[in-house]
Amino acid sequence: MVMDAANKLGTYIPHFCYHKKLSIAANCRMCLVEVEKAPKPLPACATPVSAGMIVRSHSEKAVQAQKSVMEFLLINHPLDCPICDQGGECQLQDLAVGYGKNASRYEEEKRVVVPKEAGPLVSMKEMSRCIHCTRCVRFGQEVAGVMELGMLGRGEHSEITTFVGEAVNSEMSGNMIDLCPVGALTSKPFRYSARTWELSRRKSVSPHDGLGANLIVQVKQGKVKRVLPLENEAVNECWISDKDRFSYEALDSAERLTQPMLKQGNEWKEVDWQTALEYVAHGLKNIKHEHGADAIAAYATAHSTLEELALLKKLSSGVGFDNIDFRLRQSDFALDGQVTPWLGMPIADVSSLQRAFVIGSFLRKDHPLLASRLRAAVKSGGQLTMLHATNEENLIKVAHNLVAAPSNWLAVLSGIVSAIASAKGEAAPAGFGSEANDAAKAAAASLLSGEQKAIFLGNAAVHHPQASAIHAAAQWIANATGARLGYLTEAANTVGGYIAGAFSAKPAPAFSAAKKAYLLLNAEPELDAVDPQAATAALQGAEMVVVMSAFKHGLDYADVLLPIAPFAETSGTFVNCEGRAQSFNGTVKPLGEARPAWKVLRVLGNILGLTGFDYETSEAIRDELLGAGVTDLSARLSNISTVALQSATFGSGESLERIADVPIYFADALARRSGPLLATADAAAPQAHISSALAQQIGVANGDLVQVIQGSGSAILAARVDAGLPDNVVRVAAAHASTATLGAMFGPISVAKAGEGK
Repeated sequence: MVMDAANKLGTYIPHFCYHKKLSIAANCRMCLVEVEKAPKPLPACATPVSAGMIVRSHSEKAVQAQKSVMEFLLINHPLDCPICDQGGECQLQDLAVGYGKNASRYEEEKRVVVPKEAGPLVSMKEMSRCIHCTRCVRFGQEVAGVMELGMLGRGEHSEITTFVGEAVNSEMSGNMIDLCPVGALTSKPFRYSARTWELSRRKSVSPHDGLGANLIVQVKQGKVKRVLPLENEAVNECWISDKDRFSYEALDSAERLTQPMLKQGNEWKEVDWQTALEYVAHGLKNIKHEHGADAIAAYATAHSTLEELALLKKLSSGVGFDNIDFRLRQSDFALDGQVTPWLGMPIADVSSLQRAFVIGSFLRKDHPLLASRLRAAVKSGGQLTMLHATNEENLIKVAHNLVAAPSNWLAVLSGIVSAIASAKGEAAPAGFGSEANDAAKAAAASLLSGEQKAIFLGNAAVHHPQASAIHAAAQWIANATGARLGYLTEAANTVGGYIAGAFSAKPAPAFSAAKKAYLLLNAEPELDAVDPQAATAALQGAEMVVVMSAFKHGLDYADVLLPIAPFAETSGTFVNCEGRAQSFNGTVKPLGEARPAWKVLRVLGNILGLTGFDYETSEAIRDELLGAGVTDLSARLSNISTVALQSATFGSGESLERIADVPIYFADALARRSGPLLATADAAAPQAHISSALAQQIGVANGDLVQVIQGSGSAILAARVDAGLPDNVVRVAAAHASTATLGAMFGPISVAKAGEGK
């Protein structure tokens, strides 16, 4: 189009409805240009370029047309610039300076649009300002995958609205705020809290999912006021998820820990850093002396920076214990020493895949921006095959949806292995039958066709008790079909944890063996561990538990609370799923007495008298680990294992088994404490999702209370009948206080009508 050609040349053509990532609407008409031999001005965004075409974007005729359009746009626009929250970054305001008149010929009354309620994140209170560019409508349909806003009425009665009584619930809805060229859609948490010219802008990196979205953090008077996307076509394009955008609200949460604390008797006392760290060092030395170094364990989450994990590993080696890990939800470690999981390709390549097979992933909620790239790939003609325990709505057209109980995932993959061997006219691998069901044959046919292909293992596949066997089957399928094998890594620094070596030489599931002392970095074991029951029992039986966190938690089992700085208050590095190391600086000073965790670990190393703890900056730790200036770590990563391929057959399906998702806003400490995110539909209390057959069997309907029993604990939850679940699968979310009494994320579970349980 003429607009794209002009952009390539650096020629600016005024516009509102055009956006490079959205389809052409041509409904604002601001981009009218003069095209030679055309009888009237044409819209640059919708006029295709042809050879020899002469276009004048700033001729008298073009500018007159643009000014006329601006006059129409301002006819009904309210004169509320002084109080408008968009003032200073409003496209209409900017263009009105160049193309508007200093007086209006329109004397009739302006139209008024009734304010709308769209949920806790997006404000639609000022819809009279809307100029009907429909960017928000197109974004929902084309990028987020769900049409949440639409246009009603005609002419000047047109208005953008939600469906009757519905809130905007997409996990990417905040991007509509950025897209709105006027002040019609604004950020509810940020509204009226600062003027755009008062904010200083600092670059940062998202601390949440494995994508590593680039952020602009906006600060006023030492407080984070707003988070926006920093455009990076190779990583997050120009989008961020709502978790990236609104989690900053937790930085000033009432739960923030701002002073080191010690438990004396059963009382918590605030102390200075020296006292707290000497207490920790003394306790570690005592436990090592009395019980041996093996009685100490250190657990972190992969939301910690590369530098923090590297120093935690260094500390464990210096003290002499090997019980350290950042993979708290993992239970099968047979791939250790062979596989350092990563995406297996650049993130940008996901958008152009022709065939994708995703195994064990709550795709849309675990990886919102990767899901949007897969959505784009499918829209361009790609085919997506899914294997999961639930018939999850990912807002992507799925060509082949394989739904099976977690214990049968390996059997489904075995069927696909047999089907691929048969389709290629080869003998099936040893132990595999030659017969496969129709679903397996269809999935195999899809994977054998097309050019650009990938097989992705999601979070649930990594947490699965048979993760290594699932990997071996996926690797065989990838090799046989010419696809690339990759992992949709769980957290901001999962890959970085492997680079830092923050795991044991003989790993075991976290908290599976009781220790005398625990060091917890950014971890809330009752929410982050694979088995909350085992974690809680181990912590309550320990002699010393040190909690290093930005928030107060674990008050019943901890002995020391050390306040550490969250991502916005510390410098560090995250390594994203494609192996890209992205460093960032702190955007504001740490709150109260909180300190960056790398500094706390460095001083603790000094007090313990360990060598190699004399770093001045976080960059020194990073450069020691990666080498100066190294950002691409993909050469150090590998998804290839030598674990033997094994076949499996379908189970009888008689016993109930659990599948646990980690809800999008409970995946990490920051999101769990962000008020606006906790007010969304995605943060509602977990329900027990049961199949229609099970609901009939135990006599419950939607909304009835059921007792879910697992191991030594139980929980009372509302039932939700889900027709897409296999008969013997119960879906109960992990990482939430109401389900923290239950056991492992996979395994046997029982459900009874509340009041009729054991």
